[in-house]
Amino acid sequence: MNAATNPAPPAVSVIMPVLNEERHLRNAVRHILEQDHPGELEVVIALGPSTDRTDAIAAELAAEDPRVRTVPNPTGRTPAALNAAIKASRHPVVVRVDGHGMLSPDYIATAVRLLDETGAANVGGIMHAEGENDWEHAVAAAMTAKIGVGNAAFHTGGAAAPADTVYLGVFRREVLEQQGGYNEEFIRAQDWELNYRIREAGHLIWFSPDLRVSYRPRPSVRALAKQYKDYGRWRRVVTRYHRGSVNLRYLAAPVALLANAAGLVVGVAVTPWALLVPAAYLAGITAGSLPAGRGLPFGARLRIPLALATMHMCWGYGFLTSPRSLARRVIASRRPAVVAEPAQQAQPSAGTTADL
Repeated sequence: MNAATNPAPPAVSVIMPVLNEERHLRNAVRHILEQDHPGELEVVIALGPSTDRTDAIAAELAAEDPRVRTVPNPTGRTPAALNAAIKASRHPVVVRVDGHGMLSPDYIATAVRLLDETGAANVGGIMHAEGENDWEHAVAAAMTAKIGVGNAAFHTGGAAAPADTVYLGVFRREVLEQQGGYNEEFIRAQDWELNYRIREAGHLIWFSPDLRVSYRPRPSVRALAKQYKDYGRWRRVVTRYHRGSVNLRYLAAPVALLANAAGLVVGVAVTPWALLVPAAYLAGITAGSLPAGRGLPFGARLRIPLALATMHMCWGYGFLTSPRSLARRVIASRRPAVVAEPAQQAQPSAGTTADL
């Protein structure tokens, strides 16, 4: 066959925003470099102001393999890191990976195939949480159970289909550049906001369970609490940014927090019957933890209710206390979706993403 009927696989740039990732960075990069994608590959690590050995490990990785490079991200903000890495990268397919995410061996090859088959601008799959000790096993179980995260497909799985947003993402570069990259005001939820603009421009976002990234949960109750407080805080920003995005799943945790708080206050001050509300919540997450913890060590199963309560209550607290001023600042930074002009849709040269 000639090159026209058997084109070379597209080259891929993997971008990684990292901050204090000494525990997982080397393993995450190894999972990238060992991908079975036959095309050219580069890894661009955007280094935030870490206080651990992340920078030293990244320097070692770059010295060991010429496919690995680093760029600075002095702000430490994830969207700024992503934009810096995109700017420093050069290939037509852009794969986002976090410093604690482990790609399955065929992740990039599968994503490239799906870009070709679906015509999507961005494809993504399942955030498969996996722990390394009892607490992390408990958090992983909570993060992959509907009682923990609702019906979010990228947590719990589902059929391949168009999606509003996906976990991490594998993008066509021309679409990223067309949209101007990530909005750096979105400290969290920057994926959702970018995918919203991509969809507004008429492009397809595609979810597939064939794409799997192993994710390492936060190592402590305090770290998990901060993570979910931030998630809730920024989800409230998203609902103010785009009011049509509110659904019952987003309201479940704030309602549970308010109901539990009211039950405790009224139960202590007025009638002990009100304590049935938090008691019912505790009974519910305890019962829900049983199927979620099936097959796990006993110590992990014991910790699942704590992980669930931490996720629910902190997400709800972040949602309820998210300041309007934050949403106003983000709304002021709103970028309209950019639709390509016909003149911009010229025939691509060999090796671009339009060859997929």
